[in-house]
Amino acid sequence: MATVLPFRALRPAPGRGEDVASVPYDVINTEEAKALAEGRPYSFLHVIRPEIDLPDGTDEHDDRVYAQGAEALRRFAESEAFIEEAEPAFYVYRLTMDGRAQTGLFGLVTVEEYDNNTILKHEKTRPDKEDDRTRHIVTQRAHAEPVMLTYRGTPAINALVAEAVQGESLYAFTAVDGVRHEVWRMPNAPAVQEAFRHVPKLYVADGHHRSAAASRAAKEVTDSDEVGGFMAVLFPYEEMMIMPYNRVIYRLPDTPESFLATLRERFDLRGDASPSPSLPGHISIYLAGQWYGLTLPATGRDTVADTLDVARLGEHILEPLFGIMNPRTDTNIGFVGGIRGTEELERLVDSGKAALGISMYATQPEELLAVSDAGQLMPPKSTWFEPKLRSGLLVHRF
Repeated sequence: MATVLPFRALRPAPGRGEDVASVPYDVINTEEAKALAEGRPYSFLHVIRPEIDLPDGTDEHDDRVYAQGAEALRRFAESEAFIEEAEPAFYVYRLTMDGRAQTGLFGLVTVEEYDNNTILKHEKTRPDKEDDRTRHIVTQRAHAEPVMLTYRGTPAINALVAEAVQGESLYAFTAVDGVRHEVWRMPNAPAVQEAFRHVPKLYVADGHHRSAAASRAAKEVTDSDEVGGFMAVLFPYEEMMIMPYNRVIYRLPDTPESFLATLRERFDLRGDASPSPSLPGHISIYLAGQWYGLTLPATGRDTVADTLDVARLGEHILEPLFGIMNPRTDTNIGFVGGIRGTEELERLVDSGKAALGISMYATQPEELLAVSDAGQLMPPKSTWFEPKLRSGLLVHRF
């Protein structure tokens, strides 16, 4: 049984949602954040990327950065640009990209269920990123950004969400990237909680580090019971879209001609392939100005996670041809989110910044659930979720 909790949200005042809302902290660097926040005093980037308001060159992990983020949130909360709800509530958050919508429930999930694996993970986390997000949560005394979770949908939850979106929205705007964001308050919190009691498991889709940080913060903050609930937007997996997470290789083991000869010896290499594979198990490779296609052999290993395309790529190409045994740490591999398209692979290779581009078929939501249900972890950079949630529309303070 999954537990969800309503909360008293700190949120932008009516008409201020678009001014406040920002991309998540982890999809941009400091310079990009600074440019996006330029001329926007209430951009939520001042809270989640507070180094932009400190002298150039300030380390992201400097003590001043965490203090600056807490001060920005305090200033926002006390300004006319924000209001705090009088009563706890759930919300509905709909994202629409390229005419395709996904609609989720926005509330709190519990650290207890994260710790006991009612909320399942599919990725390893890095201690340094956990440290950073934990410190932000503890210093700000807030969960400032939601994580994205998924679950197997039920008619009861679908009906409650459908009812909520019949009302007037709190926010409705189209961001500069063309994604439309809409938020509604839900009218019947007890019914929402009862409906989720029939959902056996929740799954982390996007936000493993924020989830882990919330768990750690709950153990550090001892004077608030509310720290035990952290913000999540929960989408039925049937509505989720995962884009490919593509790869680049920076150095070939030999000349391009020799490498192509090696591929022809090992695989049925096809010339003039489409840049985007159309079937699972297929990859496209960009080398020396041309796209090639090949089919990855079945795995010789025996776990659910090993059947994923990204695992088969590692087993049959990355490990034997490049000696890349740990993609998390090997400097010869880089990762390119699917939202950037295969054109980005071509640009990197054509410019000489990379030697080889690898275009993947996207991991499917069903695969994410299967790996998580089996208690396994996916290889690094297996999923790229779009569209991204905007930060700052709802904040949980404790």
